[in-house]
Amino acid sequence: MNNYQKVLENTIKRCRERHIILPTYSQMRHPELIPQKIKDKLRNIGLWDLNSLNLFRISWKNEPVEFGGGYGPVNYIEIPEELTGVRAKIVILVGKFFPTGAHKVGATFGPLVEKLISGRFDPTRQKALWPSTGNYCRGGAYDSYLLGCESIAVLPEEMSQERFEWLKTVGAEIFATPGCESNVKEIYDKVKVLEEQRGDEIVTLNQFAEIGNPLWHYAVTGPAMEEVFNQVKGTSSRFSGLFLTQGSAGTLGSGEYLKEKFTDMKICAGEALQCPTLLLNGYGGHRIEGIGDKHVPWIHNIRNTDLVAGIDDKVVLRIMRLFNEPAGLKYLSENLKIEKEIVDKLKLLGISSIANLVGAIKQARYFEMDENDVVFTVATDSMEMYQSRLKEENALHGAYSSTDAAVDYDSCLLGIKTDNLLELSYPDKKRIHNLKYFTWVEQQGKTVKELDAQWYDRNYWNDSWAKVNDWDEKINEFNARTGIVNEYK
Repeated sequence: MNNYQKVLENTIKRCRERHIILPTYSQMRHPELIPQKIKDKLRNIGLWDLNSLNLFRISWKNEPVEFGGGYGPVNYIEIPEELTGVRAKIVILVGKFFPTGAHKVGATFGPLVEKLISGRFDPTRQKALWPSTGNYCRGGAYDSYLLGCESIAVLPEEMSQERFEWLKTVGAEIFATPGCESNVKEIYDKVKVLEEQRGDEIVTLNQFAEIGNPLWHYAVTGPAMEEVFNQVKGTSSRFSGLFLTQGSAGTLGSGEYLKEKFTDMKICAGEALQCPTLLLNGYGGHRIEGIGDKHVPWIHNIRNTDLVAGIDDKVVLRIMRLFNEPAGLKYLSENLKIEKEIVDKLKLLGISSIANLVGAIKQARYFEMDENDVVFTVATDSMEMYQSRLKEENALHGAYSSTDAAVDYDSCLLGIKTDNLLELSYPDKKRIHNLKYFTWVEQQGKTVKELDAQWYDRNYWNDSWAKVNDWDEKINEFNARTGIVNEYK
């Protein structure tokens, strides 16, 4: 028996002892494929409970309740023209109703499970190390706990306090690194120290480099958007655009799927204007939490990106107050007559989600889209993780008034322009791709040959996305070997 087989046997034994079944990508995409007995048990389990059956709630289709929910249609919000100021339909998938309140439990499921079922991670003696700018390490720590693994979270010290407090609840070992969400190198530096100190005791699952991150979005998020498009489209509708802040580039994996279905659509990758790496090879700190900057993720397929845009963090924070302060909500309801159902749902947009909304509007303005165009984006998490930020803004700027609301609505929403947006030429794309060299070849051990393959080998990315069916087969084989799945047939 080789080492991989021995580790796999350890993992199978652990999952058998802890009564763990792994969902397939197909089940996360189509919850109707989940055994009915599992669905019945979920009726007595809370959405955030530390129960391994909640792995089957890694889906965009969870019933939007905190306890005992089943499945239904994809959770989304269509933002009306009265708020966006553009005729195009802006549709936002809602991540609030995943376990932990963010879709990152999916982005972390891929990298972790692929290592578990291939014998490259031993949960009986190794810890999963999650380098992150926020929600990724939360998702990783949650998935690790459910799968019987210990975890280590490495994230910037300036992230919201709610993140750190939640990580403690799942027993994660936490390391806070200097700086804010754009200080990614400091995270990598800490990871290197931990790897040197602990050696084989840890396995690093880097969100910026693990193909399992965008692969999950290719398999689950992209099809969810396609499904919603088919619900909201009219007879002349076009799937015209996808806007996502770059972050780890994981969610951009959904665009790889969508480009196969809607070949004329445009993908726009956003970043904070205060850290214009994609736009200007720039750097800087900013306050759009969780998106990470100052480098280009290894897993970002730049060839498939059509535009990049800088989003001003000051605008995002002002909209955050408009969407959450009582005076702001009153202004939207009474002065603008926005439907109560929409106003009540604005709290489902966290800080990076608001940045995604701003970018989607910017993209729609740039292409002069009309009512036949549909632009998609995601709300990674909700304001549940950012209440401390609202308090900080009140302390800095005073209580929020109806006048503030009117000004912010007019300037920060209706006033969104097409500045700091670049439609990428071939040389633009290659410039951005080449930036990977300085992080991944000089610092992180990748080779020039690998870097060139991403650009010149036309099969490189397609071969990556084709792994979905292979992994489903391996997950089914793994579940068969643990034998637990037989109890739910």
